[in-house]
Amino acid sequence: MTLEIRPDPEEVGRARKWARSRLAGLGIAADEPLAETLILLVSELVTNAVVHTGRPALLRLSLPGGPPAPPVPPAGAEPAPSVTVRLEVADASSRAPVPRCAGREATGGRGLALVDCLADRWGWSPEGAGKSIWCELDRCSQPREGAAPAYGVQPAAYEDLLFEAF
Repeated sequence: MTLEIRPDPEEVGRARKWARSRLAGLGIAADEPLAETLILLVSELVTNAVVHTGRPALLRLSLPGGPPAPPVPPAGAEPAPSVTVRLEVADASSRAPVPRCAGREATGGRGLALVDCLADRWGWSPEGAGKSIWCELDRCSQPREGAAPAYGVQPAAYEDLLFEAF
């Protein structure tokens, strides 16, 4: 599925709406974590294309064609395979994407850091005279293990820390 994006910041909202409608058509609810994350990633990658190139872009979604993921299997049962959703934004700039280190007061510069944190995989490749930036999300049938337990840190270790939303 492909959506042509004009070089206009208002296109970001149209891209989100388009992606939501594609997800809904597959039975993926707007409040499902996969949908919320995917819509945020659409916003970030389309914004980058519009702001940094000033040229038209293409938004592509590769979605599973089947029904929503099955419920979590009973204990001891084999888990159902995960399904991967792929998002790509192709633009006419050949300049490689470079994650930036944004200062506390900066109003931008965190898009690729968000992509890196939220996507299961991401990258970029040359495409024609420009490039394509892509990311993938896995829709798992079982909840993922959180980062804290995976690294041997218990959530209590974070109780006294202040997290800022940038």
